[in-house]
Parts: sequence; structure tokens; C-alpha cells
Amino acid sequence: MSVHEPPADLAAFFTDGRLVSVPRRPARRAALLEHLVRALFDPERPYREQEVNEALLTVHPDTAMLRRYLIEARLLTRTRDGSSYRRAVTADHDAPTGPSGPVDAQPPAA
Repeated sequence: MSVHEPPADLAAFFTDGRLVSVPRRPARRAALLEHLVRALFDPERPYREQEVNEALLTVHPDTAMLRRYLIEARLLTRTRDGSSYRRAVTADHDAPTGPSGPVDAQPPAA
């Protein structure tokens, strides 16, 4: 399943493979963000901010909003200096083996 083919319960938020609205309900938003992070980011590699933005731009023009939501939901982590992002390690065994994520993971600056 690709980001452009969301699960049935999230299909209402997409039109022609593009995210047209972000759910207000926390549970729905969490499901959407989990779908995006799984579809767009490999847990085995770090990403520069530009790469994160390019990936998010494939579904929605407001990359800053989506990036912030992903970080606040702890689905993406970033280094303190913001130079590197990673898909967060999760309990569902899709995380990379070995050392996990950046040591200095920080939430976004306000």
C-alpha cells in the first residue's frame, strides 16, 4: 500500500492521492500520521530536512505542518540541531536493528 492508496478508513482525507484535509479527531490524526510515516520513510536511514519536505510534498503542500505533527506524535525524531531526521523506533518490529535513532532527539522548536 502506498501513500497515494490510503487504507479505507483514511480514504476520505485523500483525493487523487493527495491529502486534502487533516483529521481533527486525535485518533484519526494519529492513524493518518502513522500511515504517512510508514509509506514515506524508511526506518533504516536518516533524512535531511529537505528530504523530509520532498517526501511530504508528494502528498500535501504544507510540509512544515506535517513535519511538526509527525515530530509531535514522536513518529519522526530529529537531532538537536535539526540536521537529521529519522523514522522513530516503534514497538511493532519495523524498526532498524542495532542502535536506534538519533541520540539527541528533540521536539520541534516553538
